[in-house]
Amino acid sequence: MTQTTLIRRERAVRPLLLDLFCCAGGAGTGYHRAGFDIVGVDIAPRPNYPFTFHRADALTFLADLIATGEIERFAFVHSSPPCQAGCALTVGTNRSRGWGGTHVDLVAPTRVLLEASGLPYVIEQPNGRAEIRKDLTLCGEQFGLGVLRHRNFELGRWAVDRPAHPRHRGRVRGWRHGEFHDGPYVAAYGNGGGKPSVPELQAAMGIDWTDVREELTEAIPPAYSQWIGAAFLAQARTEVAA
Repeated sequence: MTQTTLIRRERAVRPLLLDLFCCAGGAGTGYHRAGFDIVGVDIAPRPNYPFTFHRADALTFLADLIATGEIERFAFVHSSPPCQAGCALTVGTNRSRGWGGTHVDLVAPTRVLLEASGLPYVIEQPNGRAEIRKDLTLCGEQFGLGVLRHRNFELGRWAVDRPAHPRHRGRVRGWRHGEFHDGPYVAAYGNGGGKPSVPELQAAMGIDWTDVREELTEAIPPAYSQWIGAAFLAQARTEVAA
């Protein structure tokens, strides 16, 4: 097994979920609320991550779990590969202005290993050019949040009906092309341009365990993964009862 930094915070007594590229735990927290115990993996130190955490390369860690058979301890895998290569901001405004740098696309190699794992899984990505199936799209308005934060999910080895996408109540607050727009949502990315304060961002996302702006702007709201996790567990219970 790859040498890692391990922090144990709890013993798994519920279905165990592997949270790859976990960042500070936005997805993991939602799945925990849905009924899973969580093991997170990220290449960066994540002292704010609220569950068992391994500091390691996510794909190497997953490959080792598969090779050793340890993957069988898990019931489900969530993955959020780095999104900068394909997200709308990177391929749109940033590229047109010559901003940013070269980004690695890890979606395809992540999918290969997830398929090899034999487990049901999710690959999460923002809107843009990421090459995933958009089996499910979630928006903050579906959960009454203060962000829109559209996220797409490819579902492997399971499926769920797509919920209705309600009409947005207004605009995202901030400056756009020299003009300020007010609205009921805040922009959960970057700095400046009317971006929210950290407390505003925490409240809008439903995240209170980290106050690191980078972690907040990279997270998905826990409400999204709680919905996904609850849907998966409901299906699993139905299949067992059948």
